[in-house]
Amino acid sequence: MSQGPRRAGAGRGAAAVQLLVTLSFLPRVVEAQVTGVLDDCLCDIDSIDNFNTFKIFPKIKKLQERDYFRYYKVNLKRPCPFWAEDGHCSIKDCHVEPCPESKIPVGIKAGSSNKYSKVANDTKELEDCEQANKLGAINSTLSNQSKEAFIDWARYDDSQDHFCELDDERSPAAQYVDLLLNPERYTGYKGSSAWRVWNSIYEENCFKPRSVYRPLNPLAPGRGEDDGESFYTWLEGLCLEKRVFYKLISGLHASINLHLCANYLLEETWGKPSWGPNMKEFKRRFDPVETKGEGPRRLKNLYFLYLIELRALSKVAPYFERSIVDLYTGNVEEDADTKMLLLNIFQDTKSFPMHFDEKSMFAGDKKGAKSLKEEFRLHFKNISRIMDCVGCDKCRLWGKLQTQGLGTALKILFSEKEIQKLPENSPSKGFQLTRQEIVALLNAFGRLSTSIRELQNFKVLLQHRR
Repeated sequence: MSQGPRRAGAGRGAAAVQLLVTLSFLPRVVEAQVTGVLDDCLCDIDSIDNFNTFKIFPKIKKLQERDYFRYYKVNLKRPCPFWAEDGHCSIKDCHVEPCPESKIPVGIKAGSSNKYSKVANDTKELEDCEQANKLGAINSTLSNQSKEAFIDWARYDDSQDHFCELDDERSPAAQYVDLLLNPERYTGYKGSSAWRVWNSIYEENCFKPRSVYRPLNPLAPGRGEDDGESFYTWLEGLCLEKRVFYKLISGLHASINLHLCANYLLEETWGKPSWGPNMKEFKRRFDPVETKGEGPRRLKNLYFLYLIELRALSKVAPYFERSIVDLYTGNVEEDADTKMLLLNIFQDTKSFPMHFDEKSMFAGDKKGAKSLKEEFRLHFKNISRIMDCVGCDKCRLWGKLQTQGLGTALKILFSEKEIQKLPENSPSKGFQLTRQEIVALLNAFGRLSTSIRELQNFKVLLQHRR
């Protein structure tokens, strides 16, 4: 949220004061919050930190910069299916200013057809789009150096396997967005609209027992005396599948909050924004004292979510290892490098020694397990639909992408038999991923990797101040 022009010196002074004041809480936040072995699995947090820092983060960051993974097609104009929308966020950093259809290069529009062509380089049109980005809008344009065309992924009917309601890429309202030009960060979107979205997610979809009266939503005002770590005894009474569901949603919420804390609008000097870590905001959301012990639990759920998506990547590797799968953009050399990098990441995920065991879920009585799995799937699908109720378009973009990425991970985890039967040199009828799902899956995991890395950055900051 813009705070108006300031003198540069005053702005730096204010930022320095804030840093000194807030550093005092960091020892207990960073050191006391997340240690030991995670619940419902046999993995310790230190192992995840080291694995992510030295193996995953550098490679996934590089992968996200490749043309195949940086362009995501999304419909940000789908109406909210659950309540009358109370208007979109008017803050400029929430705003979408897409390029007109006539300015989208032909090669991109060919992505859902059988024709592929190189992108036309019209400098004038691209400069207009770059200007929209400078105004703080979501820029759905493409770099004039990018030469891109997308592979024709045949649409298929596997609605019973989908954990998300996917956007129709053929819809006139769907548009390509350059994710690198539109980083996830704090936009100023908050209040009743944001509260309603998360409240609907937690209260109506997270298998909350009727005997629990306190809101699960961390944003809920005045949650009463039933606060803190002791509140979560109800969670232990749930079956494994329902506990996992809650942890995934809580972990996703924690990850999103970390992104906002790490990329916060600290000041705006003469119209020039300065983004960086906001210690006060981090403390409000994760400090053990301010959250009565709930902050560390939220961060542990982030690590649990990381494990789930890491496991999905290791399981889906055979799908991409086939010669028939080509991450097509039209640039033969870059496409080969991109696939090599992706396969390298898959090798790393398979080498991780403490994976979550998804076979422990939906076991036992076949009829009961099938019913529970369908309930699990429908609850998550409902959450993917709630993302269309987010009032800030940039928040909606990243909410939809990360929800779809997690939904794709769940689809993979529970399609093991179909993946094992994949034909080497022909398309699969039993299991298939669209380009939209692939881009969401890898970018969503990239956001989790970045979240864990941001926690390490807080530790480094603390050490330097000492």
